[in-house]
Amino acid sequence: MLAMPSGTPACPETGLQHRLAAQLADMIPSAAIIRVSFTDPTQTWPHLHAVVKDETGKTMEVSCTTARVAGRWILRVWPEVDWTRPHTLHLADATLTHSEPIAAGRGR
Repeated sequence: MLAMPSGTPACPETGLQHRLAAQLADMIPSAAIIRVSFTDPTQTWPHLHAVVKDETGKTMEVSCTTARVAGRWILRVWPEVDWTRPHTLHLADATLTHSEPIAAGRGR
């Protein structure tokens, strides 16, 4: 990350997280949360899987490309997170929380 002459980061981490949440909200209108994991129910090996839900908790249909891009961006902004467990990004406040596995369905 670039630093200003004072040595402080030019873009604080929280700013990056909020920018990502805003970009994802623009990219996927009506999205409220994005759940990311490496447990795609259609794959037998670890594979990036993202599920997008609206404010009511209903799973939204998005393309595989959109889901994969959103998931990759989230992984890059939070590299220190234990990604062996699923996490949910709440777009309203740009917070990432641990989430429970989803039982069935692709959810994309």
